[in-house]
Amino acid sequence: MIEKERIINDFKAFLKIEKNASLYTVQFYLNDIKDFFEFLNRENITDISQVDQHVVRLYLTHLHDESLSRRSISRKISCLRSFFKYMERENEITVNPFMHVSLPKADYPLPDFLYEEELQPLFEVSDLTTPIGQRNQAILELLYGTGIRVSECHMLEVEHIDFSIGTLLVKGKGNKERYVPFGHFAKDALKLYIEDGRSKLLSKTGISTNAVFLNARGTILTTRGIRHVLNKLVEDAALTIELHPHKLRHTFATHMLNEGADLRTVQELLGHESLSSTQIYTHVTKDHVRKIYMNSHPRASGKTNEVNHDE
Repeated sequence: MIEKERIINDFKAFLKIEKNASLYTVQFYLNDIKDFFEFLNRENITDISQVDQHVVRLYLTHLHDESLSRRSISRKISCLRSFFKYMERENEITVNPFMHVSLPKADYPLPDFLYEEELQPLFEVSDLTTPIGQRNQAILELLYGTGIRVSECHMLEVEHIDFSIGTLLVKGKGNKERYVPFGHFAKDALKLYIEDGRSKLLSKTGISTNAVFLNARGTILTTRGIRHVLNKLVEDAALTIELHPHKLRHTFATHMLNEGADLRTVQELLGHESLSSTQIYTHVTKDHVRKIYMNSHPRASGKTNEVNHDE
């Protein structure tokens, strides 16, 4: 009989060390595995090696009965496929029962983004004579100007910014590094903040840190703090939009594609491992192109202008 706790702990170590998975990924995997074992207990299956095609079909039926989304079901199947593949590699089992289970096609919602006219008021509300105003402007310019994740913004350090060539060294998911360029608006905002506002915030505490973004007390600004900054900008601009860091990331990608950037470049800038993760933005841009066409072409809407011809 396979020792459940031992194999789970070994798999956890495998994810962390060999796969270099993030803490969030590890936790999601362990949660899905725990749910699967609870299902096995309810079915009176006491040994993992007893899991076969029949058990897998019962489990898939159970997932559908739970009314889970296709995306959640797909994630659970993918997790268990990896888990049993690992056990097969370790000679704990002879066959991976999830190997040939097809993943349901995920129903991805279109990413929500902002139009340029919606964004503009946000760039005009910060008081650039104060450290907090300078910081907030730098965060806004950076998130929109580079499309980096909120966690990447939080972990950004001063030495990661190269002003001479306008690039950031970003540490993404799984500690994978990539270089991301930034434009002159982000450059100006970052320079002002780092040379003036950040120094003033840093003087409030005796703690030394290389983190770029600091809170009002002079310590590292958390990801929650960055979200609060964006909410404050919306409030100060008297807007009714919802704004979160990932929405700026969506906006960055959508605007890049709308202006003619190719998909591979946007994939690299966003740090997506798979091109399929980036392709969702093409649906948004296609919708954008279609709206322009329908509003612009004289014979697109079905309404034609009457033309009088002199005979």
